[in-house]
Amino acid sequence: MSTSSEPDVLVAGAGIAGLTAALSLATAGRPARVFDPVRRFTPLGVGINLQPHAVRELTELGLAGELAGIGMPIEECVHVDRHGNRIWSEPRGTAAGYRWPQYAVHRGQLQMLLLAAVTARLGADAVRPGTAVVDFTDGAAENVERVENIERVEGVERADRTRGDRSALRVTVQDRASGERRELTPAALLGADGLHSTVRERLHPGEGEPLGNDILMFRGTARAEPFLTGRSMLVAGCNTRSKFVAYPVSPVTDGLVTVNWVGEVRLPATERGMVADWTAAGSLDDVLPHFADWRYDFLDVPALIRGADRILAYPMVDRDPLPWWGRGRVTLLGDAAHPMYPIGSNGGSQAILDGRAVAYHLATAPSATEALARYEADRRDEAVAVQRANRAMGPERVLRLVAERAPDGFARVEDVLSAAELAAIGAAYQQTTSMDVPALNARRSWSV
Repeated sequence: MSTSSEPDVLVAGAGIAGLTAALSLATAGRPARVFDPVRRFTPLGVGINLQPHAVRELTELGLAGELAGIGMPIEECVHVDRHGNRIWSEPRGTAAGYRWPQYAVHRGQLQMLLLAAVTARLGADAVRPGTAVVDFTDGAAENVERVENIERVEGVERADRTRGDRSALRVTVQDRASGERRELTPAALLGADGLHSTVRERLHPGEGEPLGNDILMFRGTARAEPFLTGRSMLVAGCNTRSKFVAYPVSPVTDGLVTVNWVGEVRLPATERGMVADWTAAGSLDDVLPHFADWRYDFLDVPALIRGADRILAYPMVDRDPLPWWGRGRVTLLGDAAHPMYPIGSNGGSQAILDGRAVAYHLATAPSATEALARYEADRRDEAVAVQRANRAMGPERVLRLVAERAPDGFARVEDVLSAAELAAIGAAYQQTTSMDVPALNARRSWSV
């Protein structure tokens, strides 16, 4: 194993959280380097939503124009039953009063946009594909654990003073092609390495596999005509049995948009246990029978499913919330810190907030250890609250009532749900998306 010096911050994982952190650090004047075991970056994945609080952060990073070029502003969320009868709707983004829109984008295109911005500002070698973070030791954190009756941040700062800011943290990275290992000595390590995070496993050993809820998500994208307002997110049915989500993730070209769709199917016990791998293939024969007659006057669901070039299959999983994210000079971001069910369309947005917040504190705190403690204090409670709200599946409870009370459809939703039950859908979304228009519009900037 060779040893070399690494300037400033090392980021494990070149996903949304890691690249946002690196770009934010670059903007704040702190060098960063990103390592990812993927040997070649390609625009993989399907659609995600960026809530206004995440779009604000990307706008402040100078990416507003690029976002507009690859995504679609979402202005309403609409729930219908499996027959297409409208249950509930709510404005989103600027239509809800935010200063920033809600964008639906292809995850792979967003990653490529962030990757290009990072390499433009930090240099072509700032992101190292084919190289994985495999281990680390942090003397500062070990010192803190030995110090008794000292408040955590004070203890970390003492470790900084006694051992030196760079000598305590040693990170081992491995080249996937050659197997060669190197030991680097950055000021901080940010674990943004996803659901199966190595950094998280080292900090919190023995967690085991991600936790599922017996729902399998089939996902794909297809070119289609715009539906409803053209800027609508559609949620049909409920995941007691089958649920379908669709929204546009591209600007209109030649009268068509790229529509992201998700078919959620609750599995019998004999079919559970699928590994959580975002690249795992699903089949048309597995998903189509669940939605074969879901045709509405505004959207043909079976045609949309058939139009996908590729179908992915992924179990709905998360992990239990952590009591703490990091120690000393090491912390977690994004799915490594708080993987969540996609009930509120908020996982990618929370990852962006993590990247921005950790960069802000690394650029403004007197030491890396204090910066990461401030970051966790700033972000963990909010992210864990969203994580728990998504696990509780608040909107689903009301949608299940519709399926139970009116299995064959309805003419007036008021005949099926009370006013309080309808209001509960919006209240549940407020928790899962952390929607608060005045708070976001007035919040201080994380730009340095």
